[in-house]
Parts: sequence; structure tokens; C-alpha cells
Amino acid sequence: YPSWKRTLARRTRESQMKRFCRAQAIQRRLEEIEVTFRELEQQGIKLEKLLRDENESVADQQTQWTNQLLYLVQKKNNLMTEESDLMIAVQELKLEEQQCQLDEKLRSYMNKEDALKTPEDEKAEQEILKQLVEVVNKRNILIQLQEEKRLSEL
Repeated sequence: YPSWKRTLARRTRESQMKRFCRAQAIQRRLEEIEVTFRELEQQGIKLEKLLRDENESVADQQTQWTNQLLYLVQKKNNLMTEESDLMIAVQELKLEEQQCQLDEKLRSYMNKEDALKTPEDEKAEQEILKQLVEVVNKRNILIQLQEEKRLSEL
């Protein structure tokens, strides 16, 4: 087993672990966002009830409740934007994993000597190459989407 193959296998495992850790961190953050959404929703409901029920309350108090409600809406919008970014990151991770798997398959076909390749092997190699190009194009689209989103936010 040549050292370059061991190095390649080790790097593959390391990149898989990095993707796994990133996926776990994203999942945790999505769960935190969901909990925060529920909390904001409950706070918003309380503020709306206060605003509706307390028609005779002091105008300063109503203004304060309205400002709090607007703050909650702004916070919820920010969380929705973050959630959207995280969902794009999840898609990117899936495509990255798919690309690594296809790279590995393609490498196994390419390492085979041309004289030993069957027509089925060549066809499979071309199909994998085609799938790999599709995955790379999808990742490129996601990156462009993120860039457009970033520029629109500026």
C-alpha cells in the first residue's frame, strides 16, 4: 500500500470529519434558532395582547410595547436570514460530500490501466465524470447565490 494512498485515505477521512463537525454545528444552530423562534413568537403574542387589551393605557406604554414588538419582528427576520444561510450551507455540505464520493470512484477507475479497462468501465468512468461536473456546477450556483445575497444585504 503506497504512502501516497495512505496519505490520500487519511486526507479523505479528515475532510469527512470536518464536514461531519460542520454539519453537527449547523444542526445545533438550526435547533437553537427554532427554539428562539418559539420564544419570540410567545413574546410577540403577549405584546399583541397587551396592545389590544390595554386601549386606555398610557400612550408611552403603548409606544414602548409597539417598539418591543417591532424589535421582536426585526430579530425574527434576522434569524430567518441566518436560517436561510444555514440551509444553503447544508446543501453545500451535501454536494461537497457527493463530490468527494464521486472523486473517489473516478480515481479508482482512472488508476486502472487502460489495457485492463472494459467498455463498461470506460462508460462508468464517463458517467461519473459527468455527475462530477454536475455537482461542481450545483456548488458553483450555491456560491453565486450566497454572493448575490451578501451583496444585496450590503
